[in-house]
Amino acid sequence: MDKVVPSAAEAVADIPSGASIAVGGFGLSGIPWNLIEALLDQGADDLTVVSNNCGVDGAGLGLLLERRRVSRVVASYIGENREFGRQYLAGELEVELTPQGTLAERLRAGGAGIGAFFTPAGVGTLVAEGGLPWRYHPDGTVAVASPAKEVRSFGGRDMVLEESIVTDVALVRAAVADRQGNLLFHAAARNFNPDVAMAGRLTIVEAEEVVDRGRIPPDQVHLPGIFVQRVVPLTPDQAARKMIEKRTVRARTTPHGGADGLEP
Repeated sequence: MDKVVPSAAEAVADIPSGASIAVGGFGLSGIPWNLIEALLDQGADDLTVVSNNCGVDGAGLGLLLERRRVSRVVASYIGENREFGRQYLAGELEVELTPQGTLAERLRAGGAGIGAFFTPAGVGTLVAEGGLPWRYHPDGTVAVASPAKEVRSFGGRDMVLEESIVTDVALVRAAVADRQGNLLFHAAARNFNPDVAMAGRLTIVEAEEVVDRGRIPPDQVHLPGIFVQRVVPLTPDQAARKMIEKRTVRARTTPHGGADGLEP
């Protein structure tokens, strides 16, 4: 089955308001830039977003936040996005903060058909005991708090029950896709994208390169096409677009041992 769709706009055209959307990437690494911006142009709102974080101010999922298209976020951390933090603390956005490894496993388990699992992460904290603020009132008091979760002992170690995540849609970035949706990811982009792709009932992929069936050796397939419904090929300019959150520099040492400036 050929799953290639001509454009990102066409690929996201039927995503409704109120949908739950899992989004791949880690920080700004491996995020589906073009699908996010197509969704922004499409106009869907009241979205629940499941992602490791929400990009940064003015980029990635930060754009959807700035336009008030997101009502709830399930994430690991707020990171460098000031608007994300502001909306959360002002009571404009509901946020379920989840340990990073737990979030990845909740997505993977959802894709694997596993309803819930036990993990030691979060035992003895508000993650397990409940009371973690999900939404604030404008005056700073807690409007909605997380519920307590079941804790059981396995092999003498306490573990907390975490429910899996399945979303209406998943937006993913891949380095290479074939026309049947088999995917190959590059480096850090493999951190969350495969799990996100598994969790979506409808999974849409933007790919830096699209090849014919059989061009990706079976042993190199990171995610089989059974999890993918739509593939959007990127132009060379779109594929080359890769921002970073922070640029750091170090002193460059000269042959004489001194520093003569800065280099990335």
